[in-house]
Amino acid sequence: MKKLALILSIIGGMTVSAQAQKIETIPQTTADVGTAPIQKGNWMVGGSIGNIGYSFEGKAFNIQLQPRAGYFVSDGIAVGAQANLGLTAIKGEDNEWNYGIAPFVRYYFPEGGTSSGRFFAQGDIGIAGSSVGKGASLALGANVGYAHFITRTVALEATLGYNYTKANVNLGDKQTGLGVGLGFQIYLPGQR
Repeated sequence: MKKLALILSIIGGMTVSAQAQKIETIPQTTADVGTAPIQKGNWMVGGSIGNIGYSFEGKAFNIQLQPRAGYFVSDGIAVGAQANLGLTAIKGEDNEWNYGIAPFVRYYFPEGGTSSGRFFAQGDIGIAGSSVGKGASLALGANVGYAHFITRTVALEATLGYNYTKANVNLGDKQTGLGVGLGFQIYLPGQR
């Protein structure tokens, strides 16, 4: 009887111990940050992990990666540079690789923002080329988007924009189109 009581006591103790160590975590989906991440002197790094678009002229589908880094020159205004690395699939043609670099300006609107998100507009102008084109040419972009902060320093972004390049590629003498992007930014505090 003593052995049975000892075994039941050990099993009961292990059950209570296992219940005490059960930790439930819920992934963080939002953070109240206010304007702290977009203040003068801070940095942002990240980019669009997928910019999917359709060209009007050449009936082509494209996808791009756009890593970027920027510095906040004043509250809500960042300047920086982004690289454009992409693939264009053209109906009935060989695929082509796209590349480019562009400085950008991004403005975060104070109106319509919440403590966990901000609307923004971004414009860029740079150079672009492709694997089948001859040399580099002018590239322009205008995008609007929303940044939703999931932590105090990380935001998920969705963008919609218009892009133009005067590259001499298989599509003709220019390429324009609407694009949708999904990405993220990491906001790093600067020295004050």
